[in-house]
Amino acid sequence: MVKHVAALAAILGAVLFAAGCNTIEGAGKDIKAAGSSVEKAAGKAKPY
Repeated sequence: MVKHVAALAAILGAVLFAAGCNTIEGAGKDIKAAGSSVEKAAGKAKPY
């Protein structure tokens, strides 16, 4: 039962991700934006 719920959640997440970006180019832009956010947060966390 737990495996079925996990599989359903994974499928739902993939569908929502695909619906949010519509194209491979859009997915690339989304991933790039996420990476930029991580870089920005890492830069703020530097102690110097």
